[in-house]
Amino acid sequence: MCGIAGILGSGPLTPPEKKTLARMARAMAHRGPDGEGFYFDGRLGLAHRRLSIIDLEGGKQPLGNEDGTIWVVFNGEIYNYLELRGPLVERGHRFATSSDTEVIVHLYEEKGEACFEELRGMFAIALWDAVRQRLVLARDRLGKKPLYYAALGERFLFASEIKALLEDPALSRDIDAEALSDYFSLLYIPAPKTVFRAARKVRPGHYLLVDEKGVRERQYWDLRFDADAARTEEQWCKDLLEAYFEAVRLRLRSDVPLGAFLSGGVDSSSVVALMRALGDGQVTTCSVGFAEREFDESAHAAAFAQMLRTEHHEERARADANDVIEKLAWFYDEPFADSSAVPTYYVSQAARRHVTVALSGDGGDENFAGYRRYYRDFLENRLRLFLPDRTRAAIFGWLSRWYPKMDWAPRVLRAQATFRALSHTPLEGYFYSVSGIKPHVKEAILNADFQSALHGYRPMDLFEDYYRRPQGADHLTRLQYLDIKTYLVDDILVKVDRASMANSLEVRCPLLDHKLMELAARIPSSLKLNNGEGKYIFKKALRPYVPETVLARRKQGFAVPLASWLRNELKDVAAGLILTPDPLGVLDRRGVSVLWQQHQSGRSDFGTELWTVLMFRLWEETHLKRRPRRAAFGSRGSSADGAFCPGTAD
Repeated sequence: MCGIAGILGSGPLTPPEKKTLARMARAMAHRGPDGEGFYFDGRLGLAHRRLSIIDLEGGKQPLGNEDGTIWVVFNGEIYNYLELRGPLVERGHRFATSSDTEVIVHLYEEKGEACFEELRGMFAIALWDAVRQRLVLARDRLGKKPLYYAALGERFLFASEIKALLEDPALSRDIDAEALSDYFSLLYIPAPKTVFRAARKVRPGHYLLVDEKGVRERQYWDLRFDADAARTEEQWCKDLLEAYFEAVRLRLRSDVPLGAFLSGGVDSSSVVALMRALGDGQVTTCSVGFAEREFDESAHAAAFAQMLRTEHHEERARADANDVIEKLAWFYDEPFADSSAVPTYYVSQAARRHVTVALSGDGGDENFAGYRRYYRDFLENRLRLFLPDRTRAAIFGWLSRWYPKMDWAPRVLRAQATFRALSHTPLEGYFYSVSGIKPHVKEAILNADFQSALHGYRPMDLFEDYYRRPQGADHLTRLQYLDIKTYLVDDILVKVDRASMANSLEVRCPLLDHKLMELAARIPSSLKLNNGEGKYIFKKALRPYVPETVLARRKQGFAVPLASWLRNELKDVAAGLILTPDPLGVLDRRGVSVLWQQHQSGRSDFGTELWTVLMFRLWEETHLKRRPRRAAFGSRGSSADGAFCPGTAD
């Protein structure tokens, strides 16, 4: 793992531009504490911060080919680098190191941009082709590794984190109103947007070409759902286990200590079980627990660790107002309100004390329909069949307005959200169910001027786009594709990357191996969500390795006790931020105050909504302290920054 950055100018880089690149690298020192490297070639500058994992002595970057015409900086791991290296050597390529980085250089020499299709791993890559005077930026298929860029009038910038881009004083800090609207619905900002209009994310499965023609984006991979109904359940189990074992085996390649996250759920337990089956040494596992029993899975994790005789370590999550949440605001660069970032930070911290690399179980719910919301959506769609659309919308719309928000009541009586979902189309209902802040609450807490600046934009538009893409797919498959393209990429993987990199820890995800995902995409929906049971075929395949007590346990999720924290441990700090004016003027003070008072009364639970406001305010305080009291808002395509015009090489 590491951080990468670069500048491509319209002419030879000036001393101030080289100093800017040095500051960009220093801003990401936490991503690569083991070393720093630079390469300059006229109008190009590349920077690299390194966390040593493979070839500890020879893997320094930037790294070039034999004649210095191709240079690379790279963040990530290529798991099949040994399999790729052999054929390259046979074709005459000469290697100076044993690193996976050098494989990228020679593979690009051999295949050009088509090389990305052969890489199996997680990566953000910047390649400088001196002969073609071309910069190539590529991001892995699922976006496990971040890559940001900004196309300015005189130069093009890229980096692993936004804070590095902001080291260039010419980068506009104007805010993208649509991105913030997305945030206040989804709790994250989906690619390619960032909170700043001038900065963008390279989308997963895409690469950029930057040369005299400008900046062009191309896609090299997408997940296709072509259900194969011919295989039996036994064949699916056999094929899944084979692919899963291979994915885990490849991710055990490391020259440094390696372990795993363990929550006690199906996904992380299966990763540890397969690690144990593949290895002949001790497996180190780490988990996080809470003082609040209803949120604590640590006992389940400890029991499974004892069963497999792993070296187990546990961290306790705390609502540390002066430490952890401020760190989160700094490391995430953008407003980010998935509260499970807190335990993810703690478990990463615990793991880093013992290992440099940890495997995780991320991806199982998206691949095999494990989220409970898929089953709830299935039940709601069954109800929709019995009523015409207009009748259903009228009845359930009226019920949702009449029925009170009874957060204090037993779960079976909390029907308001279900009624609201049923009053909409299936996709609108799903959007409503996954929205961290429901539309009517969002409208109440956002300033009217900010809402006017959106010009009718709806985050729902993004969902509709992804939902339509899988041709001929059923509803569940479309939801899986949608979640993979949004929630997985820009919430789950962002959360894990920033929390782990804040602790200089590399995290690997076997269930997000693209070959395993392509296999899972071919499994019929009926074998994923079967009679109300999510992950049906996945659990069946795991039975020889994971005990029934784990497979049958109700999914708990990585939730945190927000409601309690905001009424107790975090109350004073949160009130000091939430109830004061925000510099950007995005929030409606009265609406936020009403929400706060209702939550403090104990009769309503607005923990997620208030946490979202809190993390936004912390982001403002952390990253915009020297900005004017109000900032400009704009939508996509309205940025004042010009396109990068590189001119000709000297």
